[in-house]
Amino acid sequence: MRNRIFAVIAIAILAGGGLAYATYNFVQRQPVRTAEAATQPVVVAAADLSLGAELKREDLHVAAFPAGQGPDGAFATPDEIVGRGIIVPLVKNEPILAAKLASKEAGSGLPPVIPEGMRAVSVRVNEVVGVAGYVLPGTRVDVVATATPTMNQTDTTSKVVLANVQVLTAGTRMEQDQEKGKPMQVTVVTLLVTPEQVERLALASTEGKIQLALRNPLDQGAPLTPGIKPAGLLGSTKGVVAAVPAPRTTSARKVAAPVTMEAPAPPPAPTVEMIRGDKRATEIVK
Repeated sequence: MRNRIFAVIAIAILAGGGLAYATYNFVQRQPVRTAEAATQPVVVAAADLSLGAELKREDLHVAAFPAGQGPDGAFATPDEIVGRGIIVPLVKNEPILAAKLASKEAGSGLPPVIPEGMRAVSVRVNEVVGVAGYVLPGTRVDVVATATPTMNQTDTTSKVVLANVQVLTAGTRMEQDQEKGKPMQVTVVTLLVTPEQVERLALASTEGKIQLALRNPLDQGAPLTPGIKPAGLLGSTKGVVAAVPAPRTTSARKVAAPVTMEAPAPPPAPTVEMIRGDKRATEIVK
């Protein structure tokens, strides 16, 4: 009896294993069916591209995006944008969009980077004026002018004439070095200013000396300062006392009569009321 049970179990195991093996082989022989999703070509940057660079064929390659998922303003073929300048830095594999490119007539370099209504003005700097080389492209500065409006040296004044101005280039560079915060020794810095600020900057550079003050990019304030002169710097200024006008008189010969004021009456002495039986008396306390 026991042998029959073992035989039945062995037959069941062999039959199940054979069926499983046959099913596995049948599934493996079936051809794999793949469904290809529709795609659309999008031109992307083949490497990191700096601000103002002119696009070349080797700077671009085409990536496949899901159909209908490509960004607005993207291009399908590199031939559409070869030779145009970029007005923002691009990183590798970033889609090239129309908003990131200068017009075909603008060319490349610095001119297409300047926004409409703004101007680029260069000023001469040294290691001190340029904040020891930390005035880099993309940073923001205040411009401090020191000038003497008159021939008197005591009228020399230092004042912040421009606030929160963007540094467009440092030397010939329009971007910072790869190492963030690395100083860059240059002799010329180009600032992005409005036409009115161009006039103030040109006058400050011609009539006096300018100094750049580096600011935190998150600080967007522009406080008004009164400026300072040498006397105020050394603390030798005196307060101005306003003159009190003399009283008017009807005639020069008349003299105003002296005004007399009566002395205030002394306060009453403290008193105490004394009651003895049916008699009352008031006594002064000395």
